[in-house]
Amino acid sequence: MAVEIITKEDLLQFKHDLLTELKNVISNPANTTTTKYLQSYEVRKLLNISPGTLQHLRVSGKLPYTKLGGKMFYDYQDIKKMLEKDKVK
Repeated sequence: MAVEIITKEDLLQFKHDLLTELKNVISNPANTTTTKYLQSYEVRKLLNISPGTLQHLRVSGKLPYTKLGGKMFYDYQDIKKMLEKDKVK
């Protein structure tokens, strides 16, 4: 078994690469979404809202949804559009 020595410079380069990758993920969350549709609990967690607020967004027509088998599903792109539309400039 070969022994590989890790230097301080190697660790600093790893840190730099890791931070760069994390910044890319944070700045572009659309690329990190593995599913196109989110369930209600995922939307509430993403937007940090209560079940009542999510229901209000549905009922008022601000956030389109699809209901399958008693579960509500929301298109990630619709969530982004809603946020952009209501953005305060």
